[in-house]
Amino acid sequence: MLAEIITIGDEILIGQIVDTNSAFLCKVLNEAGIEVYQITSVHDERNHILKALEDASQRVSLVLITGGLGPTKDDITKSCFVEFFEDQLVVHESTKKHVQHLFETYIQKAPSDQNLNQALVPSRAQVLHNAHGTAPGLWMQKEQTVFVAMPGVPYEMKYLMNEEVLPRLIAHFDRPFIYHKTLMTYGMGESSIADRIDSWADQLPSWIKLAYLPSYGKVRIRLSAAHKDEQILHQTIDALMEQLSTMLSDIAVGFEGQTSMVAQIASLLTQKGLSLGTVESCTGGNIAQQITELAGASAYFKGSIIPYDTSLKSSLLEVDPKEIERHSTVSLEIAEALATGGRKKLGADYVVATTGIAGPTKGDGVGQVGRVCIAIASPYGVLKEEFMLGKARERIIQKAVDKALELLLKEISKN
Repeated sequence: MLAEIITIGDEILIGQIVDTNSAFLCKVLNEAGIEVYQITSVHDERNHILKALEDASQRVSLVLITGGLGPTKDDITKSCFVEFFEDQLVVHESTKKHVQHLFETYIQKAPSDQNLNQALVPSRAQVLHNAHGTAPGLWMQKEQTVFVAMPGVPYEMKYLMNEEVLPRLIAHFDRPFIYHKTLMTYGMGESSIADRIDSWADQLPSWIKLAYLPSYGKVRIRLSAAHKDEQILHQTIDALMEQLSTMLSDIAVGFEGQTSMVAQIASLLTQKGLSLGTVESCTGGNIAQQITELAGASAYFKGSIIPYDTSLKSSLLEVDPKEIERHSTVSLEIAEALATGGRKKLGADYVVATTGIAGPTKGDGVGQVGRVCIAIASPYGVLKEEFMLGKARERIIQKAVDKALELLLKEISKN
């Protein structure tokens, strides 16, 4: 079964807001066994909306529309619904009372006529109660396609989807089960992974879809499928993913939604009663941010030092200025000095240090933009490695963070 999402609003198309509604709807629909075929964004313009509705009706069984249900003149979704379904507006008394209640209770004044117009709905629509706002949801059907209109305000849309729309969809449509499982890998590119698992991929059942999702030095590998028998679906995907995880054991770090590299680092540190700190020159605290986003990080994370200015490398971490002059700030020698100095200063068992040239200029580093040196100091010595991570500043920083976490996980796992 296929669905289409139509988002209505000039604010999306001019980049004023990010469309988070579609991401939420895709996730919820997939969990319910409904595959999203297409996402369409349209202007607050009658012909554009009507054409989008007509086109979607030729492609899918379900169309979810968000936006354009407000009380102002630029909100025309409801009037377009009336035209598309050849219907007329009538007053929905329950919604009218709800609007009056919201204004009298929370705004402490009577609603205007414009606000009360929220209670005007197409006569043939099933009206979906919006407990968190004045615009109700609308459920209508044309031939074999169901159309559902919801407000664009995210928390109102989510409430309607979870409480009103989803139960109706489950009752209305005969749906297969859909299952996605994603293996997370670090340290190898997409094409190299594809070469390694090529023969395995060729033997996948035709009803299972393989996808590679690369980003910033990591690749997620996803298997997706739909099947009428949920047990067969899960058993088949899980077995294949165990094979894949074994084949890629040197770069696999777990399954998405079950674990993450940071969570694995946290688990190992907690089990072993060890502590961690960071010294981040080129990554500017981004490693520490990822570590502290995980609840309970205070049990093992000591803190972070960000010696962005060269003089702080010496004054805070006792790096010899002569060594900086001899090797430059971006070198394996200085990365090691930062890591060992950080371990002494922070009193942590493990300290990961980064120094690099993130660009666009070289600063006081020697070498090309994209050169990054990472060192990890531990009770067992110092690991240090150098990388070339491209030219775009944002990508360099994110790749450096990923590489640092990857090396850290391997070091803690070894001992």
